[in-house]
Amino acid sequence: MRRRGVDFRRPVRRRLSNAVWWTMCGIVVLVFIVVLSKEGQIESRPTISRRPYRHDRIMEGLNITDEMLSPNSVTRQLSDQISLAKAFVVIAKESNNLQFAWELSAQIRTSQSLLSTAATRQTPLTVGESETSVRDMALLLYQAQQLHYDSATMIMRLKAKIQALEEQMSSVSEKSSKYGQIAAEEVPKSLYCLGVRLTTEWFGNPNLQRKLRERKQLEAKLKDNSMYHFCVFSDNILASSVVVNSTALNSKNPDHVVFHLVTDEINYAAMKAWFAMNSFRGVTVEVLKFEDFKWLNASYVPVLKQLQDSETQNYYFSGHNDDGRTPIKFRNPKYLSMLNHLRFYIPEVFPALKKVVFLDDDVVVHKDLSGVFSIDLNSNVNGAVETCMETFHRYHKYLNYSHPLIRAHFDPDACGWAFGMNVFDLVEWRKRNVTGIYHYWQERNVDRTLWKLGTLPPGLLTFYGLTEALDPSWHVLGLGYTNVDSQLIEKGAVLHFNGNSKPWLKIGIEKYKPLWEKYVDYSHPLLQQCNFH
Repeated sequence: MRRRGVDFRRPVRRRLSNAVWWTMCGIVVLVFIVVLSKEGQIESRPTISRRPYRHDRIMEGLNITDEMLSPNSVTRQLSDQISLAKAFVVIAKESNNLQFAWELSAQIRTSQSLLSTAATRQTPLTVGESETSVRDMALLLYQAQQLHYDSATMIMRLKAKIQALEEQMSSVSEKSSKYGQIAAEEVPKSLYCLGVRLTTEWFGNPNLQRKLRERKQLEAKLKDNSMYHFCVFSDNILASSVVVNSTALNSKNPDHVVFHLVTDEINYAAMKAWFAMNSFRGVTVEVLKFEDFKWLNASYVPVLKQLQDSETQNYYFSGHNDDGRTPIKFRNPKYLSMLNHLRFYIPEVFPALKKVVFLDDDVVVHKDLSGVFSIDLNSNVNGAVETCMETFHRYHKYLNYSHPLIRAHFDPDACGWAFGMNVFDLVEWRKRNVTGIYHYWQERNVDRTLWKLGTLPPGLLTFYGLTEALDPSWHVLGLGYTNVDSQLIEKGAVLHFNGNSKPWLKIGIEKYKPLWEKYVDYSHPLLQQCNFH
């Protein structure tokens, strides 16, 4: 056979020698050894200490949380036992089982110690190390159940405890109300002393009576409608004096101010003596007693008629006919006092006057009041500050709206107002027969079904639709029972100590007393003799 030419021969496949292959394998092995040696060096380096960052603590907290959530966790079982045991400790103490309460508390401390140990070493509790504590606590909890310290018993006992506390609170509240009312109604010894000494002075000192007769030359002022006329109905000499004195000291024209003070027979001589021996910057003061008013009789005045009723007398003066269901404040006899109800007879008391400002005896005049006489009442009879900024002071809070008469005539959401500083247009009063309206409602409340307390409810009925709202700064209320904004006090023209905490009583609110006391001259000989301070 013929051989191919050289150009057409298949190229020869070259083979690597065995030496080359062995060389390459050796290199790979060496590289692998080097890599392994470097990793070993990295691992053999000393560990650098790190601060336990917040992330690590969070992870640790998560581990503890997982342990607590695990249904098979001994830690969770101990924690549940401790919570239940703490509840039983309280119940045991309430049941006066102090020995059992002590045993539970001791076991609670033992279990808490185990939990603390586990948390410190950061490993879960094992069944072996917690078995004794779990068993002892379980025995105590079982014993608690045998003592009827179960949840149903606990609920019943707590309900009984709550009811007992409510009854105790009600009793204490009622006693507090009674004692507070008694304290508010008391006549301080110093005030009683002043009345006695002034009465003695009046009848034993002719100079005082002569001074009063000399002042009667000013009688023309008493009926002069160009003057500023104020009226106060009171049996409190010192309180009336503060009203007059504060008005005089804050008045721009005190010689134009006329005060008409009406008191009772008992305090008449003392009141005359006090205002005869003291002057008030030229203010004219007239002292009257209501017993001298001929028109004031039972046939005309419903309150006097009610005073003669035996049932009414028992209600206000005995307090034993309704088993104490009516609060003591509703049974105060002062609400039947004619001095309290004379405010509804001002046109009869002062027949020559056209406009009068009525002041309670527990107010202090803080600014000049001449401007109040020029207020346009828009044909209304009564100018008063409204008190319905809160819902408590609306009509439905004072009147009995279950009665058809009240429901038919008055809006329950009508705004209330306050007595204490009121401007009365006596011309409109007479024209609209306002006193007759008062009589109508007073006669229908003989059985006290329309309202119970005081003169404000009949005032709300009498002056319904006849009241003009005044700016609140004319009359600031609340200084006798609550905290009042200091800015309101600063702006107020008349400050009213309405409430039980009158400034002349020991129970008066201390921070407000100086507003009243600065108008009392404690250096006066009679006040010093009667220990006023």
